[in-house]
Amino acid sequence: MNKKIIFCLILLLSTGAQASCVILLHGLGRTENSMQKLEQQLSLAGYKAINIGYPSREHPIAVLAEKAITPAIEQCKKNEDINFVSHSLGGILIREYLASNTIENLKYVVMLGPPNQGSEVVDKLKDVPGFHFINGQAGLQLGTGELSTPNTLGPANFNVGIIAGNKSINWILSSLIPGKDDGKVSIEKTKLEGMNEHIEMDVSHPFMMRDEEVISQVIYYLQNGHFRHTSGDDNPSP
Repeated sequence: MNKKIIFCLILLLSTGAQASCVILLHGLGRTENSMQKLEQQLSLAGYKAINIGYPSREHPIAVLAEKAITPAIEQCKKNEDINFVSHSLGGILIREYLASNTIENLKYVVMLGPPNQGSEVVDKLKDVPGFHFINGQAGLQLGTGELSTPNTLGPANFNVGIIAGNKSINWILSSLIPGKDDGKVSIEKTKLEGMNEHIEMDVSHPFMMRDEEVISQVIYYLQNGHFRHTSGDDNPSP
């Protein structure tokens, strides 16, 4: 059996973990299938994983946030803690939703590769023919300008941990991004004022949510409110 699965089973049995709701939000141009491995591992760790699909290329960010998050919250019980794990655009949907809505029992948010300050890729390619067709209105809203959606949502007023990738498999897009990046977003642009923690991992943007070590860090954060940094942190608290 996979070592990570064994770890999750032991953790669940040893801590008597109480079910907690985790809403998963995929990135731009992806589907809920991209978060399926994460969903499975969270379920094994004792969480109720709500893996939401939404039409990321058909509406602006504000509409997508409402379409995705409201029905997801309705699937959680009223007395359950609510957590979020997002990839890329999914993190901006969370910020958009929380800018005008309060989730009373919100606990933790973990963002993977979020363009929290926008992406230079959008700045450089938004006027290229076909960009809007491929990425939709939401894609156009992810630039780095002061009026881009990510940069008008303000600092985090919730507990959020962010994982940024520093490995790229797309050197063409990386050539448009200053500094270290994951092929879509620079490490610097993933940061968010008010965030609780920020770590870098050797993963690329398209595949980070399927990486075993990333998933391990996500579960650790949801159980402890911070990432695992040293070997002394290897036994998560309940």
